Amino acid sequence: MARRRRDYYDVLGVAKDADEAEIKRAYRELARKLHPDVNPDRPDFAERFKEINEAYAVLSDKDARTRYDRWGHGDGSGGGVGSVIDAVEEVLGDVLRRRKPKQRGRDLRYTLEVSFEEAAFGCTKSIQIPEGDGPVKKVREFSVVIPPGTREGGVKMIKAEGEAGKNGGSAGDLHVIVRVKEHAMFRREGHDVLSDLAISFGQAALGAVVDVATIDGNVRMRIPEATQPGRVFRIRGRGIPRGPGKNAARGDQLVRVTITVPSQLTSKQRELIAELDELAGNDRLPVQKRSLLDRVRSLLDE
Repeated sequence: MARRRRDYYDVLGVAKDADEAEIKRAYRELARKLHPDVNPDRPDFAERFKEINEAYAVLSDKDARTRYDRWGHGDGSGGGVGSVIDAVEEVLGDVLRRRKPKQRGRDLRYTLEVSFEEAAFGCTKSIQIPEGDGPVKKVREFSVVIPPGTREGGVKMIKAEGEAGKNGGSAGDLHVIVRVKEHAMFRREGHDVLSDLAISFGQAALGAVVDVATIDGNVRMRIPEATQPGRVFRIRGRGIPRGPGKNAARGDQLVRVTITVPSQLTSKQRELIAELDELAGNDRLPVQKRSLLDRVRSLLDE
């Protein structure tokens, strides 16, 4: 069954006495709104777009409009339509040229804070991104995988999860920027972990076995006799992983020794330390060295 053709003036939404400028303006507005390329998800707009082109083809031509006003759609010969095709194409081309270009959505940024250990060994974190500017905002949730060895300022990009595009443009990306919390004990240098270890004067002078904190937990480390302040000890394989997997190679932990000096000494401790200081300048200590060191050890360990 043939489609019933609507009145051309109704199609364009103009009065029957509308002048040429009004008809042209009405057609431009409808063409922008109904063009199939602008509305790919509205197949019904294609038929309406065809209808407004047909109406404009007749009403924009003086002779064709006169015949239409007199005979209406009864003139099935189509006279006048062919003569105004160029005019229709000109206006349509102008409309298409004026179409807004596709605009890509803006990239979004999110700062994700992780602990020193999480950055070292890797982790999976859940983040929430607000969406929209209204009072009730929607929230999008993402799982972000932080690989082992991630550094401060590392960026994870999630494609097409940024701001939505305009005029059919693609969405922007979501950039997750990693911030690593400062640790009370550890610092990072490349794939090595740096730390300080405070020991007593007696432990430095006489040697000891002490507990050292690492990112894997405490380990035992030997302090040799006569260790000087500032000496650095290396604990191999206790640093930052160089890649994923439990068997990935790792850096080392570098432990710098500092020596704590007692803030208060008894008279006996002061006497023994003074005696030890006098003896320290000799090439060889006398026979009583062992008993003196033993006495110092017992006093400092009290």
